[in-house]
Amino acid sequence: MSKAKVFLIGAGPGDPGLITLKAIKALEAANVVLVDDLVNRDLLKHAPNARIVEVGKRGGCKSTPQHFINKLMVSLAEQGETVARLKGGDPFLFGRGGEEMQALRNQGIDVEIIPGITSGIAAPASIGIPVTHREFTHGVTFVTGHTQDGNPLNWRALIDGGTTLVIYMGMNHLAKIVQDLLAAGLPASTFAAAIQQGTLAGQRQVICPVAMLPMAVRQEGLASPAIIVVGDVVKLSSCSGLIDALAAAA
Repeated sequence: MSKAKVFLIGAGPGDPGLITLKAIKALEAANVVLVDDLVNRDLLKHAPNARIVEVGKRGGCKSTPQHFINKLMVSLAEQGETVARLKGGDPFLFGRGGEEMQALRNQGIDVEIIPGITSGIAAPASIGIPVTHREFTHGVTFVTGHTQDGNPLNWRALIDGGTTLVIYMGMNHLAKIVQDLLAAGLPASTFAAAIQQGTLAGQRQVICPVAMLPMAVRQEGLASPAIIVVGDVVKLSSCSGLIDALAAAA
C-alpha cells in the first residue's frame, strides 16, 4: 500500500481560538486524528470525518507509551491514511515531536510539522506578562522541571544567564525547584508566577516572591497543568493580586 502523510500539529495552549489556520486545514484533510490528553476537544470539530484515537500523555497519570504511538502512526500511514497527530502547545517544545518525526522519517513516511503557540508564552501573556522585555531581560529560557533521567538542572548557570525562566512540568517538584533556585543564588525577592490552565476559562494563577511560591500554590490549590515563570517581567502582570503581593514583599 502507498504511504500517506502524517501532520505533527501544535494545538496551541488550550483556547481553541489560538490554533492556526494551517492546523485547521490539516485536521480537515485527516482520516485519523491521534489526540493528546491536554488538547481542547472543541478542536475535533475541524475533523468531522476522521477517526479519533485517544493517545493521552499527562504527567503523574497512566499514559500511552511513546513507542506505541510511534508504531501506530507508522502503521496508519503505511495503510494509506492521512494522519493528524494533534499535540498540545507546540509539537517541538517538550512535546516529543522530534522523536515522532524521527520515527516517521526512519520509515520513509512523509511528515509535515505545523507549529503551535506554546503555553510558556501564551499563559504568561494571558495575564500581561511578556517573557521578554528589554527593560528587564535580554531573553527567555524554557526548561523542564522534570527531566527524563531525574538529574537536576544546572540552576546556577540558568540564573547567571539573566533570562526569564519559564518552567514546564514543574508543579510536582515546585518546592525542590525553588529550593534549588535559592541555593544557586536567585534572590528570594525575585517575583514568580504559577499559572494553571492558561488561556482557558478555568485559568487560575498566583504571583508572589519566588521564596513564597510553593506556599502560595498550596494555599490556592493550584495543580498541573501549569506554567511557572520566574523573573522581573512578572512585575508587569495585570493580575489583580499583584499589588498586594508587591506590598507584602516591600
